[in-house]
Amino acid sequence: MKNIAVIGAGTMGNGIAHTFAQNGFKVQLIDISQESLEKGLATITKNLDRMITKEKITEADKESTLGNISTFTSIREGVEYAGLVVEAATENVTLKLKIFEELSDACPEDTILATNTSSISITQIAAVTNRPEMVIGMHFMNPVPIMKLVEIIRGYNTSDEVTHTIMEMSKTLGKVPVEVNDYPGFVANRILMPMINESIETLYNGVAGVTEIDTVMKLGMAHPMGPLQLADFIGLDVCLSILNVMYEGFKNPKYAPCPLLVNMVMAGKLGVKSGEGFYNYDESKKAEKVAKQFI
Repeated sequence: MKNIAVIGAGTMGNGIAHTFAQNGFKVQLIDISQESLEKGLATITKNLDRMITKEKITEADKESTLGNISTFTSIREGVEYAGLVVEAATENVTLKLKIFEELSDACPEDTILATNTSSISITQIAAVTNRPEMVIGMHFMNPVPIMKLVEIIRGYNTSDEVTHTIMEMSKTLGKVPVEVNDYPGFVANRILMPMINESIETLYNGVAGVTEIDTVMKLGMAHPMGPLQLADFIGLDVCLSILNVMYEGFKNPKYAPCPLLVNMVMAGKLGVKSGEGFYNYDESKKAEKVAKQFI
């Protein structure tokens, strides 16, 4: 399984493509927008250059990685020879179901279909395909080239063989795969998002300010990044989406998003991606500031 198709050239998609390509896989990076593809490749190139500067890879490694990536604006053309497809589109259930319906029809019969969703039911996604036993979750962490964890989520019908294959493949990427079952938020976000939401509630209630809350968690709990800064990094819209999925899935008020988070998203204050969230980010340098913490 050396041909990998990645759907979506955004932050997670280009990171996933980068990781597979750097480990010798041929990657077909797919997005409906040529501009997004070019931006994704530019991000990969910039991150590879940063790794060269830090002497983590060589110039030859960079050229080999970029040479392993080809781009497509058509799903059908991009997945023609794929042994595995990893979907990394926007965290929107309607969009993901539409993509998986198309993948089910366009992919070879033996292609494994994976989703990078951080909260949406794998079982629900699998149900719109003609191969539910071959649908699985591969929840990578951001930034993908650096973070070791991959949550491997089994849907209700996911086969043992597919689970084993994806667990082993994740190891070849230098990742640590952890198998979990299909419940809203899985493990990572079921624990992380309530913490972020409670941090926002703490700010909303006037208990402490942004930097004070983050400082307590960084120095007191040894977190590398405070929860409000992390929320900015993830994207406040993504945090809101995940909390809504868990709230709807469990019908438990403890997952209800804080009104402050809802209002910030409605106002377009999404964090790093928009230039402002709980912190302000200079538009021209915002990606550099965040990336340098990891790469």
